[in-house]
Amino acid sequence: MIPRETVDQILDTARIEDVIGDFVTLRRRGASLVACCPFHNEKTPSFYVTPSKGIYKCFGCGKAGSAVGFVMEYEHCSYSDALKYIARKYHIEVKETEESAEDIVARQKRESLLLVSEFAQKFFVDQLQTPEGKTLAMAYYRNRGLEDETVRRFGLGWAPSSRTALRDAALAAGYKEEYLLDAGLCIRREDGALLDKFHARVTFPIHSVSGRVTGFSCRTLRTDDNIPKYINSPDTEIYDKSRSLYGIYLAKADISRQDKCYLVEGNVDVVSMHQLGITNLVASCGTALTVEQVRLIKKFTSNITIMYDGDKAGIHAALKGIDLVLREDMDVKVVLFPDGDDPDSFSRKHTLQEVQDFIGSAEKDFVTFKADLLLQDAGSDPLRRATLINDVADSIALIPDAVKRSVYVEVVARKFGIGEDVIFERITRDRLKMINDQRAEKDRQQRREDNIRRYNEQAAAQGREPVPVSTPEPAATAPVSLSALETNRFVGPVERELLGFLLTHGTDEMTFESDSEFAQYNGCTVADFISGSLDTEEGGLLIPAYKKVYETYLKAYEEGYPQDAIVRRLLGGSDSEVAYVSAQLSSERYQLTVKRFQDALTTAGSWLTNYVPKALFRHLDAKAESRIDEIVRGLAAPDADQDALLEEYQRLTAIRRSLEPKIKKQ
Repeated sequence: MIPRETVDQILDTARIEDVIGDFVTLRRRGASLVACCPFHNEKTPSFYVTPSKGIYKCFGCGKAGSAVGFVMEYEHCSYSDALKYIARKYHIEVKETEESAEDIVARQKRESLLLVSEFAQKFFVDQLQTPEGKTLAMAYYRNRGLEDETVRRFGLGWAPSSRTALRDAALAAGYKEEYLLDAGLCIRREDGALLDKFHARVTFPIHSVSGRVTGFSCRTLRTDDNIPKYINSPDTEIYDKSRSLYGIYLAKADISRQDKCYLVEGNVDVVSMHQLGITNLVASCGTALTVEQVRLIKKFTSNITIMYDGDKAGIHAALKGIDLVLREDMDVKVVLFPDGDDPDSFSRKHTLQEVQDFIGSAEKDFVTFKADLLLQDAGSDPLRRATLINDVADSIALIPDAVKRSVYVEVVARKFGIGEDVIFERITRDRLKMINDQRAEKDRQQRREDNIRRYNEQAAAQGREPVPVSTPEPAATAPVSLSALETNRFVGPVERELLGFLLTHGTDEMTFESDSEFAQYNGCTVADFISGSLDTEEGGLLIPAYKKVYETYLKAYEEGYPQDAIVRRLLGGSDSEVAYVSAQLSSERYQLTVKRFQDALTTAGSWLTNYVPKALFRHLDAKAESRIDEIVRGLAAPDADQDALLEEYQRLTAIRRSLEPKIKKQ
């Protein structure tokens, strides 16, 4: 089997447009990409890829799924083989093993660390309501111009001054000391005392792409230079700062939709700019930009604009970032804020339109940025000027795409009045060196593989255990259509609608009016409301495939996963039927519901409050109608218990009459 952490790495790394783009030519259309479907003949494109959701859907033949599902369908291969294909594409090493007792323990420990981190985040948020939190933390946030809704949206909090506040709360809640230590939330002093790592600081939780809390960045409010301004979580089993981006969970959809990512340096920069209205923006987590962070952004867009401070440190960081981005075959631009300003301070002094206008006018491609910057130092000195040209050419050499390199060479030649052949010569020399380095690494890898092969041969000859080879899984069969799954014509469409609400709004809260019959459920999530209602129904969902998706969703929901992570697990899981149904329902358009929602111009909470209960009433009605249909047919049987069937018929008819006004109510 492929270890769970490797599967997660593959699913987190894969960009669905990259994977599918290897097989079909995709063209952008709004937030999606379109193509003619590879699974049936068509002239007008009806095959859509939505990067922000990680799914594809053909509105012609109905096929849908994740990147893994596409490879399984296109290559007619197993789930395991599809994962291996994607792993090879992204150079991820796959070591298959049998899940040992130690593996199970490691998986459970990782989940425990995530749970204790999420407990800490909730604890820090709750501390904002204490006298200390209100006096210090909320005053700081408001002084920085942050609104209460922004504080809530980013999950900002307060680590109290007490060195044992979080420890005591976590231990009282049943979390073990080892988890507090391994999650980087506590430290062990030399005398053995367990103390909170974060105290007397405002807290910025760091989320994974799927929305789980993996670490924290905490800022002191003191001005003492002997105290570090920020303290960040150490690298742990669940948090790697070089692979994390602050704000990515909230920004990823807008990055994909706008096909651009703004990259800033600080946490407060992210929060302030999001509040202003620039939401396709992230920051590196207390570290210089890394290649892993660039690749994470590339999952959602190939366009990055680096927006750093205009001081010396910001300029130096921008120069280093440019080469990292170019090496990953992404387009990079740079914006430097006026000296003395950063994105946070600039956004607080200007309107959204003013900031957007500034970015539009200050944004430079990397050639112009480097040239303008370095020409200031080079002046008329010919040697320094030559060094500058070589520096720009070295950056161009990093671009994998030959056409892009050629375009930039033309720009440099015009800007500096130098022949293109001279620049190409420098670039060719650089690329030959890169190719030789890659060949040397490939040779080293081949030698390692040869050594493993020789070891296996010797192990076999001596009766020792060789490196294990996994057994391939059987090829997955193509899933049937949803209409074929809906064997019950009464309940099928309604259960489909209920699952649609779960997969699109499962963790959203519902807002009931005080005079509503459901007022006691105000603030309840859609998932809790639906599951609580279905638990009281006899039999729950009736369509087997829908029931399987429903139960898989609830299991992940009860384990504490956020909505995006739950859907990702459904789409990327090994059960092809669950993945297929989830993809279909995640990408469907409920035109009638959407139209009513738009006409009503209500909030999502009140819209859900109206239509989710109606869907549950319709489900009860459909189940009653289905049973009535069975009764009518059963009455014709010669051995039928006429009295019992008629009594049940009358009971079900009465239920349907009682539900009718609730279903029709607007």
